[in-house]
Amino acid sequence: MERYRHYSDASRIILPLVDVLLIFGAFRLAGYQHLGSWEFNSYYPFFYAIFALLWWILSGQFANIYRTDRLITYPEKLLYLMRTFVLHSGVVLLAILLLGLYWPPAEYLFAVYSFAVTGVVAGRFLLTFLYRAYHRHLAHPSRRFVIVGAGPSGQELYRFLESHDPIGNQFMGFFTDAAAALPDALRPLVQGRLAELKTYCLHEQIDEIYFAMPLDRRQLIEDLSRFADDHFLAFRIVPDFRGTVRKDVNVYFYDHLPILTIRHEPLGIQANQVLKRLFDIAFSLAVILLLFPVVLSVLAIIIKLDSPGPVFFKQMRPGKRNQLFPCYKLRTMRTNHGQTELQATKGDARITRVGRYLRKYNLDELPQFFNVLLGHMSVVGPRPNMISQLEEYSKHIRTYQMRHAVTPGITGYAQVNGYRGETREAGTMEKRVEYDLKYVENWSFGLDMKIIFLTVWNMVRGEKNAY
Repeated sequence: MERYRHYSDASRIILPLVDVLLIFGAFRLAGYQHLGSWEFNSYYPFFYAIFALLWWILSGQFANIYRTDRLITYPEKLLYLMRTFVLHSGVVLLAILLLGLYWPPAEYLFAVYSFAVTGVVAGRFLLTFLYRAYHRHLAHPSRRFVIVGAGPSGQELYRFLESHDPIGNQFMGFFTDAAAALPDALRPLVQGRLAELKTYCLHEQIDEIYFAMPLDRRQLIEDLSRFADDHFLAFRIVPDFRGTVRKDVNVYFYDHLPILTIRHEPLGIQANQVLKRLFDIAFSLAVILLLFPVVLSVLAIIIKLDSPGPVFFKQMRPGKRNQLFPCYKLRTMRTNHGQTELQATKGDARITRVGRYLRKYNLDELPQFFNVLLGHMSVVGPRPNMISQLEEYSKHIRTYQMRHAVTPGITGYAQVNGYRGETREAGTMEKRVEYDLKYVENWSFGLDMKIIFLTVWNMVRGEKNAY
């Protein structure tokens, strides 16, 4: 079904050309408004060429706006357009500042973007409306399709096609041998069992068959494929990877190549890694340069006055991929107790008077910003446990090792949700690992900002589980 494939090569050329013409009109209108004439000379043609070329590149890379079918709704299309124009304006202004180019008058720039946004949005919406009206009223008759399999993939496909692209197509029903497992709202849509599919397709003149069952049904796929070829039907496969491997499966694209992963790993994407690392460097440098000269000096004096021993405490901890690194902390325990691998407990006699307050308000972990700057740790991530804990919990928590797939952090998702401190109580470490894996699988820059805010808030009010 042509409307469901990626937008055609012709659209990727013709529609940007329409954009460029609309942008040219925006430049002429802005020039007339600003200069009072229709002259188009001086640096204005050069600025237009750069403006239009940059729009062509950015719109093709960062916004799938060239579709005119129902796979993209009007609100989605508007969001794509506005997001790309914001990015476009940021790049233009940054280039002007960094390259020292002649700065166009602010009123002129504002007018150009106002007319360009209005023209491109109106043009895109008009073309989309005309395309859809053509297919609704003038194009060939409706194409009728069925979905083989009514599992999660089949249901998701049905909802997507019904909500996004009903133009020229009619859903005729599901075919499945497990109709009893469907929600009540979908059962009336089942037309029969798998054995009844061929007869139904011939009788109802079906045009397309969507196969949405596990890929291990190879014999059924080959049989339906031959049937479709023999009767001039389109046979589409919507892989039910979840049913094939019996696990949740994520699909992402490397260029145009689909890649399957059992676990969602946003921090496996290089751009996300770079963003997180740049933030870590900037944040840790800010803390070290602005906070440490005063706060760390005061805390060092207090620690020295409270008990004999060094100010800092260093312990090897397992980091990303279980690689050991020296984790730095302010000393909160008495020296020479000989139990460095023993987890702190409530009322622990090893903890000094000052150490209790340092732990309660997370101040003992301030030196770990040096670890962040060195790349051993991140500001946010799963907390690095002791080596003995790694060995112990890896034996009876199967997913424990997965938390070490990313760089450990000074604070983490488990900690801000109340799972910090002692883990001897049954189920405590399991919950901590559960939240750590939620963080690994759902990372976003916004989530990091939320965790940092909650950490600061907990520092202000004090942690009840920190001892």
